Amino acid sequence: MTMQIADTVSLSASDAKARAHAAAARDNLRTEPRAVRIAIITLAVLFLTVFVVLPLVVVFAQAFSRGILAYLAALAEPEALAAIRLTLIVAAISVGLNLVFGLVAAWAIAKFEFKGKTFLITLIDLPFSVSPVISGLVFVLLFGAQGYFGGWLRDHDIQILFAVPGIALATTFVTFPFVARALIPLMQEQGTQEEEAAISLGASGLQTFFRVTLPNIKWGVLYGVLLCNARAMGEFGAVSVVSGHIRGETNTMPLLVEILYNEYQFVAAFAIASLLAMLALITLIAKTVLERHLDEGEDASDH
Repeated sequence: MTMQIADTVSLSASDAKARAHAAAARDNLRTEPRAVRIAIITLAVLFLTVFVVLPLVVVFAQAFSRGILAYLAALAEPEALAAIRLTLIVAAISVGLNLVFGLVAAWAIAKFEFKGKTFLITLIDLPFSVSPVISGLVFVLLFGAQGYFGGWLRDHDIQILFAVPGIALATTFVTFPFVARALIPLMQEQGTQEEEAAISLGASGLQTFFRVTLPNIKWGVLYGVLLCNARAMGEFGAVSVVSGHIRGETNTMPLLVEILYNEYQFVAAFAIASLLAMLALITLIAKTVLERHLDEGEDASDH
């Protein structure tokens, strides 16, 4: 009994020392001279102003340079409406596919041990290391007129490239890591105890997923979908390769911005660009809110 008390006292003393060291480390971070802190903060604010705030201000200033009527007229053009509609369709397809894939991949990686798990994680991260232009060229090699499946597709009158399916495939490829990467660490941290308890009480696999797993990861799912949607609507490189730039048919919003700018239609170009900028701002705000919910969930699980 005396030894247990001594062990408890020693553990308490070691915890107190650890907390003291942590507090000292935090204090040391604040011992920099005031001039140095001001310089660092000023440099960070200046960097953000030049590379983030100023471009956004320029985009909106150019978009409204001829007044709101010219701005609305540019957005009401049939070509602009077609680009907006195509962008929304492609984003919906790619986000839907990546949501299913991300849930399945994260479930498999976080909840099970199997051969090839590391290889699967590597494949998920592949679009982060491959240029979008290269990924678009891959689809050209597969589905182009001289590609591996080009002859078969032509014989069966199936159009992949220079049409919505090719744009959706390219966008899905460059965006599929986002949902999975948002969920994998979250599900790994949560472990499998709750699912095992639900199954031991007689719940089926689907019941366990929809009543236990999904409620626990709902903010992570929304976070991944948000990032995936933002990247899908703003994708340029891969879509540019497979779209064919058919005006009014296969031009998404980023492609139309480039075309209008090259044709010196600056108000129209910046009007479309302002929609993408608004999407970026909304994404930033929603991302901050979702990160706060994720942090609150982690704090609740720790307690």
